[in-house]
Amino acid sequence: MKVELKRATVKDAELIWKMQIESFSELLKKYQDFETSPANETIDKVLQRLKQSSTYFYFIKADNEIAGAIRIVDNMNDAIRKRISPIFVLPKFRNMGIAQKAILKAEEIHGNKNWSLDTILQEKVNCYLYEKMGYRKTGKTKKINEKLTLVFYEK
Repeated sequence: MKVELKRATVKDAELIWKMQIESFSELLKKYQDFETSPANETIDKVLQRLKQSSTYFYFIKADNEIAGAIRIVDNMNDAIRKRISPIFVLPKFRNMGIAQKAILKAEEIHGNKNWSLDTILQEKVNCYLYEKMGYRKTGKTKKINEKLTLVFYEK
């Protein structure tokens, strides 16, 4: 399967927002994280991110079909870590290695060193993916609620 990243623009805000809700709604139901879940964000929040000068939002295309999206925060300064926040793959495209390929493509574009991200500690599949990609736990965690703890990674 061929995976590509295509840069999104502010015109794509509504599509990204709808995809984000679809991709994260199951986790929102499971963890009841109404404060930080991307499934609970407004379209204005997505639009605000797209307008940030350090934000690079890409559609993840799998065999020319939009399968998800990835947001990279890159200040183009080696002293500041680049950040993946968020990455998501639509449910029908999961378990095909698309997220892994998308991260590799992002690293080709933005460099493969000095990255950070966080994910849900309780989602072992996500943790395994990032660890397989060379990300290491920093030791920092943040308890969001009784069900959910974020774990932080760097590469």
